[in-house]
Amino acid sequence: MKDDEKSRNWEELPPELTSSILHRLGAIERLENAQKVCRPWRSVCKDTSMWRKIDMRIPRNLKIIEYDIYMNTENLDAEELRTFIAFRSNILKRLGRMMCHAVDLSQGGLVEINIECFGTDSLLTYIADRSSNLRRLGLVKCDQITGMGLFAAVMKLPMLEDLELSYCSIKGLNLEAIGYACPHLKTLKLNCQGYNIFARFESDHDALDIAKRMPELRYLQLFGNRLTDIGLNAILDGCPHLEYLDLRQCFNIDFVGDLEKRCIERIKDLRLPNDSTDDYPFDTSLVDFGIDI
Repeated sequence: MKDDEKSRNWEELPPELTSSILHRLGAIERLENAQKVCRPWRSVCKDTSMWRKIDMRIPRNLKIIEYDIYMNTENLDAEELRTFIAFRSNILKRLGRMMCHAVDLSQGGLVEINIECFGTDSLLTYIADRSSNLRRLGLVKCDQITGMGLFAAVMKLPMLEDLELSYCSIKGLNLEAIGYACPHLKTLKLNCQGYNIFARFESDHDALDIAKRMPELRYLQLFGNRLTDIGLNAILDGCPHLEYLDLRQCFNIDFVGDLEKRCIERIKDLRLPNDSTDDYPFDTSLVDFGIDI
């Protein structure tokens, strides 16, 4: 009797309150749990307004298992490692299927999507073919995506304004081509793990592509990038509307001449290479090559 009354109470919630509650849940919680509570909740979960923004990240329990395995690799035998790899693969495939279902529920109304760890070229194609109104695409630690796959997807997203490619080892990434495909891009997050200050690996390739093809940028985050003064000068020249620039852990920048002054005068919100990383959402440890000094 008590169970019936409890179920009936959930069903009798005003629709606007139910909608407010479900909007606070993540996509996985809605798909896995909320829509199974009762029919009214299931109905609200199917409303397209629930799926204008989709944030789907690797479950915390899997992150904990991955960390434990990383810290105890020498104590695991080959069979245990194979079991974990198979387990992880199944979870990521399941997340991919759930993402496709969530995209279907949006019925073309999707404007923001965030994917962590399980992004693939085929998943990007699925999203792009059904989400022409997408304004933000966030990809974190999606190493299975290729440069050609990303380019093909963003070519189908004419309204894209916000792109994140953090900690993604994308083979064949061509930011110049991405800029060509996304002429309205205003935000770019291209973050990676920084090298220690004594290991100087320089590359201005990203910066020069950004400067050449992304003139409408307002917000640029390059945490851990390998750019030098050359790349930074190019960005200041090629992105005249830039208001936010994050250069933390970009230790190849020397600020020769008046470059630092130029940055301070041009950029409203500037983060310099040695600034605090307390508000940064990812791991800030540096790659250490064991170089003795």
